[in-house]
Amino acid sequence: MQVPETEQIIGMELYATKTEGIGGILRQKPEDFVVKEISGWDVENTGKYLILELTKKDWDTHHLIRDLSRALGISQKRIGFAGTKDKKAVTTQRISIFDLTEDSIEKVHIKDVLLTPIGRCRRSVGLGDLQGNQFKIAIRDIDLDKHELKKRIDGITSEILNMGGVPNFFGIQRFGAIRPVTHLVGEALVRGSPEKAAMIYIAASFRDEQEDTRIARDEVKNTRDFGQGLKNFPQRLRYERAMMHYLVEHPGDYKGAFSILSENMSRMFVHAFQSYIFNRIICARIKAGIPLNRAIEGDIVCFRDKDSLPDTSKTQRVNAVNVDGINNLIKRGRAFVTAPLFGYDTEMASELPGEIEASIIDELKLTPEDFRLEEIPAMASGGQRREILLNVQPRFEIFDDELNIGKYKVILEFTLPKGSYATTVLREYMKVEPLKMS
Repeated sequence: MQVPETEQIIGMELYATKTEGIGGILRQKPEDFVVKEISGWDVENTGKYLILELTKKDWDTHHLIRDLSRALGISQKRIGFAGTKDKKAVTTQRISIFDLTEDSIEKVHIKDVLLTPIGRCRRSVGLGDLQGNQFKIAIRDIDLDKHELKKRIDGITSEILNMGGVPNFFGIQRFGAIRPVTHLVGEALVRGSPEKAAMIYIAASFRDEQEDTRIARDEVKNTRDFGQGLKNFPQRLRYERAMMHYLVEHPGDYKGAFSILSENMSRMFVHAFQSYIFNRIICARIKAGIPLNRAIEGDIVCFRDKDSLPDTSKTQRVNAVNVDGINNLIKRGRAFVTAPLFGYDTEMASELPGEIEASIIDELKLTPEDFRLEEIPAMASGGQRREILLNVQPRFEIFDDELNIGKYKVILEFTLPKGSYATTVLREYMKVEPLKMS
């Protein structure tokens, strides 16, 4: 079954399921994509931090935090949250606000935002407090008869359950849904070519971009006239504009152009390249006929902590002596097989799994030292191991589609751990171009 070119570009070379997809589209309205955060701790009755449940519709998380801080007349630094959530969606999560009373919240009125105080705590909500997310997603505009639709969904769901889940791919959001170049920028940086990296980020155009954007990028690609580029680039492309402004003032300093981006954003490029390599290694393992939910000799496994969360800091190599015991732990959900997010300090598998990992690294002509990025050490990455299988148990219902008369919609519900992508589940059902899932 042919995978869209956009997904192949980011290393997702196959579908794990063989049943034909159902097609359809996502997010015809925000209510079609409902996300509820699963928190890993209980609130208290005392403490300096007010804990609230935040439900928002069609809001970017960072923009909402900015507007909420303005409405309260406080610094954004006083507001804590465990993770950003999808914009075109209805999402629910916990936030904390330092030194605030419930009365202050009653005075805040922001469109499509509901804030509900649920207690207090002695510390802020942070990244470590997120365990996972519950999803309830509508796939609409499905052009199949009901019998065929149910047959396909039953088939895909059965395949997923038999495999123990779906490949834990990094989804298209990691690379850019409309313009998947983040990993290409990272690759150029890892290979010591900041000039190439900057030109990809600023000037590589894709067919699904708006026409004014494509024209502006193509002109800069052909002329390298960053001054003219500043006149032509839309204001919404603020990061590209910031880099071009730097290059106008510092001609030829492409390495320095990346310094004007935030540290988190700069690291994102190298992390995206590591994600691309990870996706390709999973695909190579599947093509070799090796299950994702069972360890073989040479694999490196990790274990789950007391909260059932992955603890990738503790690894164990699989050998002939321990393989049966480890597979018993995997069946019980206590352990999992990993693949590398390749960096300068990544533990690599041995035997057949190691050969698969090495084949991808060798094909790309990479070494661990490449990821030290000695000229831009802030972007260096030692790497780590990551779970290769996303344990998921989807549930579904079929309805008439009230927005697309004569067609059907499917409501899918499932729960995912933090750091994973709902699109990795949805792509197995839909088997469509990624933009229809964004």
